Amino acid sequence: MVDLSRIVKAYDVRGVVPDQWDESLAELFGSAFAQITDAESVVIGHDMRPSSPGLSQAFARGAAARGADVVLIGLCSTDQLYYASGSLDMPGAMFTASHNPAQYNGIKMCRAGASPVGQDTGLSQIRELVESWADKGAPAPVEKPGTITERDTLRGYADHLRGLVDLTASRPLKVVVDAGNGMGGHTVPTVFDGLPLDLVPMYFELDGTFPNHEANPLAPENIVDLQAKVRETGADIGLAFDGDADRCFVVDERGEPVSPSAITALVAARELAKHPGDTVIHNLITSWSVPEVVRENGGTPVRTRVGHSFIKEEMARTGAVFGGEHSAHYYFRDFWRADTGMLAALHVLAALGEQPGPLSGLVAQYDRYAASGEINSTVDDQAGRAAAVKERYTGRDDVEIDELDGLTVTAADWWFNLRPSNTEPLLRLNVEARDADTCAAVRDEVLGIVRT
Repeated sequence: MVDLSRIVKAYDVRGVVPDQWDESLAELFGSAFAQITDAESVVIGHDMRPSSPGLSQAFARGAAARGADVVLIGLCSTDQLYYASGSLDMPGAMFTASHNPAQYNGIKMCRAGASPVGQDTGLSQIRELVESWADKGAPAPVEKPGTITERDTLRGYADHLRGLVDLTASRPLKVVVDAGNGMGGHTVPTVFDGLPLDLVPMYFELDGTFPNHEANPLAPENIVDLQAKVRETGADIGLAFDGDADRCFVVDERGEPVSPSAITALVAARELAKHPGDTVIHNLITSWSVPEVVRENGGTPVRTRVGHSFIKEEMARTGAVFGGEHSAHYYFRDFWRADTGMLAALHVLAALGEQPGPLSGLVAQYDRYAASGEINSTVDDQAGRAAAVKERYTGRDDVEIDELDGLTVTAADWWFNLRPSNTEPLLRLNVEARDADTCAAVRDEVLGIVRT
C-alpha cells in the first residue's frame, strides 16, 4: 500500500519533489479534492517554485476529470488564493511550500469561502483516496469532465485589501520591503500602487531557489539585509514577507524587529475602533499585552491553541473580528477569516502614517514585557522532558498550570509555554516576564530541566 503520511501534514501537503511526490500524485490529489469537497468548480494558484506550474496543472487535470470546472489564477500569494476562493465562492488549492527549500513543494487547500481543509475537515479523507488510487489505479473520468480556464485576480485582490484600510490620509512614508524572492515581489507593487508610499524593493525577482536568503522572516538571520537597508535609506519602516507572502514581519525605523504580538495588539485596537465590543482571538504564546489591549479597547480576548485551523475555528464560533499569532499570521473577518500578512501591513502603515511619530514610539505602548522568543531544544524524549518540567512546578501555590497546548505555567510576574514539535524531535519554549532578569531566570531554569 502507498503511504503518504510523510507528506500529508496536519494542515497541508508538503514534501520533496520528485522524491516524495510528483505530478502523477498531484493529479490524484486534484481528483480526490474535487470528490471530497463535491466541488462544481475549483480555483488553483501557485508560487514561484520551479515545480509549481507543473504540479498545479496536474492537479487541475485531476479535478477536471472528476467534473469540476477549474479556474487557474497562475502566480499568486497564498492570501491572493484565499481572496479568489472567497470572492468566487469556490474551493481552492495553493501550490507552495512557504519558506521551505527549493526542492520542496506542497498544497494548501480550502473549501469555498477560504474555509480551511485540515486533517479533521477533509484532508485525511483526501489522503485515503489518493493512497487507494495510487495503489489500485485512478477511477475513470466522469462522463462530462470539467473545463479549465484562466483568470487574473491580482487587481481584484489589491482593490479588496485597499478597500479595507484607508491610506489616503497618511503622510508619505518610505517603506523598505524584502520579498525574499518570494510572492511578495508579485503582490506588493500592485497593492502599493498609487499609495503615499516611497517603496524601496529588495529581492523582488521571483526565484524559488531563494538565492539571497531563506524566505522565513522569523529567523533573525533572514532580516539582516532588511535591517541594514532601513538604516541606510532612513526609511520609516521595513516589511519582510515569507515565501508565499501570507506572513509579514515588521522592523521599525531603527531596524529593530517589532514583535508580532505588538502588531497583533496594534491591529486589534484598530479593528475594535471600527467594531466596538467585538472579540479578538490570540494564541496562547502571544504576549500578555494582547488581551490587555483588547480589554482596554472594549473588546473580548479569546485564547486558543497555536495553528491556523484552531484560530479560524474560534473566529467562526465567536464571530471574532480579528486574530493574531506569535508567528506573524494575522486573520481577519473581513477576509473570510483567512490569514493575510498584506492586510496587517496596510494596517501598520495606516497607523504609522496617521500620526507624526516614529514606528518605535507607536508600538512601544503595545510592547510591555520582556520575552525570550521561541527557543528550540532537540530532545530524545519529548514527553519525558515535558513531564519533568511539569513535575517541577506541580504543587506550587504561586503558579497555575494548564495544558491547552503543551504545558503552560503562569505566575504573577511571568509565564512560559513548552510545546512539542509535531514534525521534529524538538521542544519549543516561550517565556515572558515583567522584566528581563526574571525572563532570563525562568528561561534558564526550564532549559536546565529540558536539556538535562
